[in-house]
Amino acid sequence: MKKAPITRRDFLNGIAVGIGGLSLSPLQSMASPAIAQTSPSYYPPRLTGLRGTHVGAFEVAHSVAWQGKQWPIPDRQTDDTYDLIVVGGGISGLTAAMLFQQQAGRDSRILILENHDDFGGHAKRNEFTVGNQTLIGYGGSQSLEGPNSYSKVSQQVLTDIGIEPQKFYDYYDQKFDQQWKLKRGLYFSKKHFGVDRLTDNPFSWYKQSIKSLKDTVNTFPISQDAQSALLNYLEGTSPLTPSDWSQTQRIENLRTTSFSDFLKTHAQLPEEAIDVFRDNMKGIWGVGWESLSTLEAIRLGMPGADRLGVTAEEANAHYSEEPYIFHFPDGNAGVARALVRHLNPKAVPGETMEDLVTSRVDYSLLDSDASPVRLRLNSTAVHVQHSKDQNSVDVTYVRDQKSVKVKGKHVVMACYNNIIPFICPEVPQAQREAINYAEKVPLVYANVALTNWKAFAESGYNGFQTPRSKMFHGIELDFPVSMGSYNFSPSPDSPILLHASMIPSFPNQGLTSREQHKLGRQRLYQMAFEEFEEDLYSQLDGALGRWGMDVERDIRGITVNRWPHGYAYEYNELFDQPDWGPDKGPHIAGRQRLGRISIANSDASAYAYVNGAMDAAARAVNEQLTG
Repeated sequence: MKKAPITRRDFLNGIAVGIGGLSLSPLQSMASPAIAQTSPSYYPPRLTGLRGTHVGAFEVAHSVAWQGKQWPIPDRQTDDTYDLIVVGGGISGLTAAMLFQQQAGRDSRILILENHDDFGGHAKRNEFTVGNQTLIGYGGSQSLEGPNSYSKVSQQVLTDIGIEPQKFYDYYDQKFDQQWKLKRGLYFSKKHFGVDRLTDNPFSWYKQSIKSLKDTVNTFPISQDAQSALLNYLEGTSPLTPSDWSQTQRIENLRTTSFSDFLKTHAQLPEEAIDVFRDNMKGIWGVGWESLSTLEAIRLGMPGADRLGVTAEEANAHYSEEPYIFHFPDGNAGVARALVRHLNPKAVPGETMEDLVTSRVDYSLLDSDASPVRLRLNSTAVHVQHSKDQNSVDVTYVRDQKSVKVKGKHVVMACYNNIIPFICPEVPQAQREAINYAEKVPLVYANVALTNWKAFAESGYNGFQTPRSKMFHGIELDFPVSMGSYNFSPSPDSPILLHASMIPSFPNQGLTSREQHKLGRQRLYQMAFEEFEEDLYSQLDGALGRWGMDVERDIRGITVNRWPHGYAYEYNELFDQPDWGPDKGPHIAGRQRLGRISIANSDASAYAYVNGAMDAAARAVNEQLTG
């Protein structure tokens, strides 16, 4: 198998410390965890290798939750007293700080503690340099989905931080694929199908025309019987549900039957045929169709959904009429940067959402005593408890392996909710159980810097899904967004970023989605960067080698953003109560206020989107200031 030259590197604790032949400085200046946040050379977005939940971000929390370690709590306060302490510097935590400041006063003293080396939580920014061009990508939270449907609070937050969603209609090139005649493909790998083959994709989330469905299916490297069954299903028009089912029975049966099982029973599709599209919605749910209901297939418009006797409206589908275009080049890291600029204008130069894209954050100013809001990175909270007089909250955090004790008049826990019972001893047992119900969806977002994308243009595909893959299940060209002084790749000869997605799952083993998420998280912690790297090389070479892709020549950098605690858990009707959702479920009891401690984060909304994080922050701040 071909290897790109970037494999010839040295790694220290999972952080790239040197890259031969690449122009990716200042990597070396930021490689060591000993580099202080106050150093001018501190700039995490330029780090490559294994990022996301990186080495140095999770060990302290794991020592508490996994090993039961009790870090020493200083007898005396060793840090200042703040009006508000926020645990977690993601979008929810940053929003909480902003809303508190707006309501309690601009001079309110706020401390934000973040265990990662960068702010934004899952809204992660990745930067690369290829030649003399800077490429900016997203390593986590992706886009603002349907911002017109946001709550008034979340819409106002966007307004207050200078984000105007309607501008993306100008910045996002919605005709890019049409201009270059590109569509989404299916890549059958030699590893799983005995042959490398890139074909049209009749199951793509992006609706696209296919000249001949029969010719396409006949190219799939599966048995002729499976091809015939699949083609009959895709071209069929007769109802698939029994005629003697009442509409009530039909809806209930479709809700309680996985789409895979339904297709086996009622469409006579063999496992071999279902495997072709089983994982095409993993990017939304974190599991394949063996763990999602048939009713959900109707909501998501899967092929054959019109033959099930239930309309999307009857299935309670909630479609946004807005296009999926509200995307900064660095994803929702742009939202996080806008929030930080609002809280600490000197740290993020500029004034507009356009100059936000290329503005370089001065991390040395984030934790300045001159700013009423201090953002302290590489700091993990290990103990949060009310003081004896109940008029404040003592927070102990660990930084550089040392315990520090700080006091806050109010605290918002905007961190991963499942860690809260381990660091807040006052959480009652019933609330602990409610919090522990959720299992975050583990995921990996990788960015690959290419010198060009001629192989994609030659093949006619902007990306592909990979059936049966246990690693990356989707690779695609980055979103075509140009704004301010940042321009998207203008032609196939120009550098570009690829985005690759992986969600570890364990299909067809009788496991619930929550059980799969837990196993997937364990798997991610055990994987080395080289495993991700090897799979990327193999897929790109196998899918696009015949069109000129040469990984040794074309790849100039890789950042693997590993998120063992990824998407907030959203209730799955196949395994959870059917009426559970953002407004009902265990998370409601799990987020209950504890005196001067309130709970935020998208976990507390059971909704893995930006507005879920912002709405949770608004509720938490209101609890503290008006409750």
